[in-house]
Amino acid sequence: MTSLTGKSALVTGASGIAAATARHLAGLGAAVMVLDRSGENLSRLESELPGVAGFEADLLEPSAADAAVAAALGRFGRLDVLVNAAGISGRRFGDGPVHEATDAGWDSVMDTNARGTFRMCRAALGPMLEQGSGAIVNVASVLAYAPAREFFATHAYAACNGARIALTKAMAAYYAPHGIRVNAVAPGLIATPMSARAQGDPAILGYVRVRQPLTGELGTPEDVAQAIGYLASDAARFVTGVVLEVAGGWSVAG
Repeated sequence: MTSLTGKSALVTGASGIAAATARHLAGLGAAVMVLDRSGENLSRLESELPGVAGFEADLLEPSAADAAVAAALGRFGRLDVLVNAAGISGRRFGDGPVHEATDAGWDSVMDTNARGTFRMCRAALGPMLEQGSGAIVNVASVLAYAPAREFFATHAYAACNGARIALTKAMAAYYAPHGIRVNAVAPGLIATPMSARAQGDPAILGYVRVRQPLTGELGTPEDVAQAIGYLASDAARFVTGVVLEVAGGWSVAG
């Protein structure tokens, strides 16, 4: 059975997929800490889940990852699971097709999504190496390897998620002998605050009916959270280096 009883987890992000993941991991028995730069998001989640601890920090700050891991160790005594779910879209900063994209668009998603994931992994690996075990799950995107030219031409976003996938596989190979598993999930279009633009666009919703044919609808944050829960648990004890697509058939749709 998928269980995290007796384990501790640190999740980055406090809304959308990250919030659903915190709920799900807590429901599986984990002691959970959530990192977010929004005190409002953290307060909302802590009110909903009194057992979940919030840690307010911005991963753009070089010391934030180390501070978050230290706080988790101080509270739980160990760190068994890291879920890198925090992420942004750079569209409002100028992300788009490469010939139109701005440096700010590129830097915004690379700094928050790719560098933030790297920093959190680096901070968490110290205690995981000491204890000889751990599970890291990185949230990427199906757009890293299955583009959608017309509706989702945000090339910096695709690239940063490709970086998350490459980092996942490289880490999985290196840390497997140390008992540390590293996997990724690649969601399709999920009904989160970040996809609000898409949710209100009839043309995109029509596209989703074709591109996510399993349901013909957007996925839910809980769909992704359950996949993360599996990869984080001992049910996946023999699984590392995989990219689990949670996208309703996105990459195989005609």
